[in-house]
This record gives sequence, structure tokens and C-alpha cells, in this order.
Amino acid sequence: MDSELICKSFQKAVCSKIGLVPQGSDRYRILSDFTFQDGDHLSIVLKKENDEWILSDEGNTLMHLSYRMDIDELLQGKRGDIIENNLSYHSIKNRNGEFVHVITDGEYGYALFQMIQGLIRISDLFFLSREFTRSTFIEDVLGDIASIPELSDKFIRNWHSEKFDPEGQYPADGYLPTHKDKDPIVLFILPSDNKVLNATINLLQYAKWGLHVNSIGIFENQEKISRKPLAKYSDVSGKQYSNYHGNKKRIHDNLVNAVTGAI
Repeated sequence: MDSELICKSFQKAVCSKIGLVPQGSDRYRILSDFTFQDGDHLSIVLKKENDEWILSDEGNTLMHLSYRMDIDELLQGKRGDIIENNLSYHSIKNRNGEFVHVITDGEYGYALFQMIQGLIRISDLFFLSREFTRSTFIEDVLGDIASIPELSDKFIRNWHSEKFDPEGQYPADGYLPTHKDKDPIVLFILPSDNKVLNATINLLQYAKWGLHVNSIGIFENQEKISRKPLAKYSDVSGKQYSNYHGNKKRIHDNLVNAVTGAI
């Protein structure tokens, strides 16, 4: 392999400030000015595997993201969808956390351009708006619950009463029928003051209709909810969990027991 020609290909396709540093047999560290938004440089190597040349981040990108969020959460829900879409668009493969671009037809420059663009877009997950981050929490929790085998065919997202609320003005985030003659469960996922206030209004309306349900509120972090909306919600709510991740197994077990009648 002519490393000088490949470096020139990188420089032509990406930018002039690209360098290659040998790191043993058939392995080079790629130097560039490209960084994550917090200033840390992208980590990319060019190496040979099974007679193929590949670009790899060697797991650095997910490790970098993990400093700010849990990797299991990162790969689920909307964040996970964003990552998968970006990887596919830029022809990058996820090999158990290592992002890899296989170089085909000698297109070294094109491959590096795609790799850099893909990694930078994924790193933008750091800087999702606050509201979008909240929405991912709701989707992540609902996705977790919907994936439980005992609940998957019974769980209803964005439920509303067809009888009392056909237009869906007072929805719950989730609904589960329960074992035998017990009241069904309505779930409210609560990442913010506004969601807590909406849940309070909806529960008051259910009571006004005479709609018998067991409500469960799952907070992202109850300590971040303002005192007044939390107090109002507590007056009308059923079971509450102060956070999801610390109570995940308990929540799942309790839901399964309520639906199946298991002890």
C-alpha cells in the first residue's frame, strides 16, 4: 500500500490537514482537525483486516458518548434510531460498538469523508435540545415496557377512553388491562413539570367521568420537578416511581404481576 498516495486521496476528498501515522504492520492513525463538539478529536484508524482495508473508530465514539449517557439507553428509542439511520446513510457498520467503514474500489478519500460525517452527526446526540431529550425518555420507557414478552400484546401506547374521550383530549402514555376484576393500569411518563401538570388534569378528568383506573407515574427524576405541580399530582395519583432507571426491574415485575396475576 502506498501510504503517501492514500494520504493525498484523503486530503483531496476531505481537507488538506489530514495526516497518516504508521502504528505497526498495515495500521495507520489518521490525524485531522475534526472534533466532537466538546473539542475532543475524532479517533479513526486505517487498518487491514482479512485482505480488506477499513476505517475504524475502534469503539471510541460510543465510549465518548458514554461519558454523558448510558450506552444501553443510547442505542434504544429515538437516539438508537438516529444512530442506525446515520450509520446506514454513511455506509458505516456497527460491530458490537465499533464503527467501521469498509473501503471498496480504492475509494479511500470517499470512505474517510463518509466516516467523518457519520461520526460527527452521531456525536450531535450530545447536544439534543432539552425537549427532544425529554421525548426520547418517554419513548425509551414505553419501548422498554412494550418489549416485555408478557405485556407486548396487551400494552397500548397513547391510550384514551373511546367511550368518554373519543377525540383523545385526555390521553395516558400507556394502558394495560389487569388480571381478573382489577382496574386497568394507566401509565404517565413524567420528565417535566408540564407532563406532571397534564397527568394531573387527565386523572382529575378520569375521576369526573367515573373511569376506574390504577395510575402509575414514572419520573425521569422526581427531584427536578417543581414542588407545586408535584404536590398537585400526588393528591390524585396512584403509584409513583421517583426515577425509571433505578426502579426499572421493580416496575417491570410489578406490571407483569398485575397483568398476569403472577405472585
